[in-house]
Amino acid sequence: MTRYKKLFYHLQTISEGCFIPFIVLGDPNIEVSLKIVDVLVSSGIDALEVGIPFSDPMADGIVVQKANERSFSSGITISKCFDMLNKIRNKYTSLPIGILIYANLILQKGIKQFYYCCKKIGIDSVLIADVPIQEYDPFLQSCKLNKIHPIFMCPPDASNNFIKLISSYKSAYIYLLSRSGVTGIQKNMDLKNKNLIKNIKKNTSIPIIQGFGIYSSKQIKKIISNGATGVICGSVIIKIIENHKNDEIAMMQKIQKTTKKLKQATSKKFK
Repeated sequence: MTRYKKLFYHLQTISEGCFIPFIVLGDPNIEVSLKIVDVLVSSGIDALEVGIPFSDPMADGIVVQKANERSFSSGITISKCFDMLNKIRNKYTSLPIGILIYANLILQKGIKQFYYCCKKIGIDSVLIADVPIQEYDPFLQSCKLNKIHPIFMCPPDASNNFIKLISSYKSAYIYLLSRSGVTGIQKNMDLKNKNLIKNIKKNTSIPIIQGFGIYSSKQIKKIISNGATGVICGSVIIKIIENHKNDEIAMMQKIQKTTKKLKQATSKKFK
């Protein structure tokens, strides 16, 4: 049983949704970035999604773009990212870890070599932000060979044909977008996608994790009540890093407080 399957089974038995934070590796620097992971894990996260810094992260809003810039300023490279991931995996052996990356970085390393490195470290999933599912075949063979889950994004206006296509890949989870556009906090976001979630569930039992713009307990409770398995939150955590980049103690305290609050909102026991 994979780490994701074990996780989702466990959360189902205790009536909780899944909380996955997203951070950019090396933000604001390598040492502090690793400490942030420690705080996130100790604060109760269920899995972790990390971004490999890229010079043109077109799927990301300004908050994540700035995180990429800070990471590059700290001297991050893809090799150093893999060193960081190796340390995280050795420390947290049962934690599902997913990578968000852009295709050029994979192609620079070589598709076979990239996925082999992921397998060697113990990475569970890879989401390629700029490759649509219809163009995924060049990567799929290496995913299967190295037992890495490909993660695909499902837009909020997905057609029935697209839902059937994305369901056919039998991945660890479906990444349901709260809205079109780029990542980032959006205070007036419409979360009325209950029918879409129902439609996805008619086609597959794959867990549904919703992301893009999620930052509050109220939103998370609504998403879980709509039938999603869990949420991914990135900008809300990364904004804390930005605001407190010169005060590590305050940063860690705020990350801990926010993470615990958002994780608690996934509980189905007190809806």
